[in-house]
Amino acid sequence: MVIRRGGAQDVRFLRDMLHHAYYWRERVPGSLVSRYVRGWGRPGDTAVIALENGFPIGAAWYRLFTAAEPGYGFVDERTPELAIAVVPSKRGFGVGEELLQALLERAREAGFEALSLNVEPGNPARKLYERYGFQVVEEGPEAWTMRARVASTPTADQGHEGTEELTPDGM
Repeated sequence: MVIRRGGAQDVRFLRDMLHHAYYWRERVPGSLVSRYVRGWGRPGDTAVIALENGFPIGAAWYRLFTAAEPGYGFVDERTPELAIAVVPSKRGFGVGEELLQALLERAREAGFEALSLNVEPGNPARKLYERYGFQVVEEGPEAWTMRARVASTPTADQGHEGTEELTPDGM
């Protein structure tokens, strides 16, 4: 598996991944979920894509939101919100963890202090997020908002398995 930077050419795949990441919110109008990729390329937009045999199998990305148009896991206007999804046939093989590690490293390099996300309490990915320092900051009726300080999140060389290869994508 290879993990590379995402770019404008990946917006269609990111949109597809939104359906996997937010499948439990299908009753929510598409325009609310699409805010995670609409107009991709604005300041703060960052993505990584997992490829297997040259085909995309997962993505993780973050985006800054405003208080006027927040995401589901909005904390503040300085904290990007993370979204992550892996195609169903590739779940349970560590793809999500490698994507999360790569995206956390990007956030550190970009100088962000923290990342936030939104997750259902029963979602198995919640345990992954907790291992990487995400803590609940708000409990909603259907989902929790979690936040982790980027500087204090574990990296692969701090005890987490996984290797990644980041390749340039022409950005």
